[in-house]
Amino acid sequence: MNVLFVCSKNKWRSRTAETIFRNDANHQVKSAGTDKDARVKLTGKQLIWADIIFVMEYKHRDIIKEQFREHYDKNKIIVLDIPDEYQYMDEELILSLETAVKPYLEIEN
Repeated sequence: MNVLFVCSKNKWRSRTAETIFRNDANHQVKSAGTDKDARVKLTGKQLIWADIIFVMEYKHRDIIKEQFREHYDKNKIIVLDIPDEYQYMDEELILSLETAVKPYLEIEN
């Protein structure tokens, strides 16, 4: 399964998610950001590639719907509702991500 994590700048939340889930043999994992100055900018090609898309906030889902209407699939997008208040690899962020994603993905430990 191809999994895409999206936040604003792809520096903390989505990048942390990619780091912690990328070694799972059941999934291919990427991350991107919606802002013009994101570390890895979100593209339509990434949205097509993804089987499931985890966005950190509702605003990220709305940006995808607005800017990538032709690739928008509400059934593929899960809003994790994780605010932008963490640094990269913050322990609380990792726990929040693992807890939020677990119901949707079978994760190998």
